[in-house]
Amino acid sequence: MSYHEHTDYKYARNLRSGAPEAVKAFMELDKQVLRNPDNAIPPKYAELMAVAVALTTQCAYCIEIHTKAAHTVGATEKEIAETTMIAAALRAGGAYAHGFMAMKFFKQAEEAQQAQEG
Repeated sequence: MSYHEHTDYKYARNLRSGAPEAVKAFMELDKQVLRNPDNAIPPKYAELMAVAVALTTQCAYCIEIHTKAAHTVGATEKEIAETTMIAAALRAGGAYAHGFMAMKFFKQAEEAQQAQEG
């Protein structure tokens, strides 16, 4: 057994029965942001963005669904590869940028220790 299994989709019915209005609203949101013909962003680019977000949030189900959807709307393997690397760069960039905070907190701790000793 693994955490992510295709058979898990059968449990969607439990969500639908437990929170029917919320699930309905979620499905409508998904439809509007990804499949509304009036959207300014073409479906291929919307799906590539969805793949990037799915990779960043590491949602196995979203990675599968949106990668297949991107293929359906014309994305290429090269575009999926580049999307993957963009997501990786942004995720790494987040760690780098948060490193600024770590350095600040280290300096604050160092200054506090020096003030206490000194």
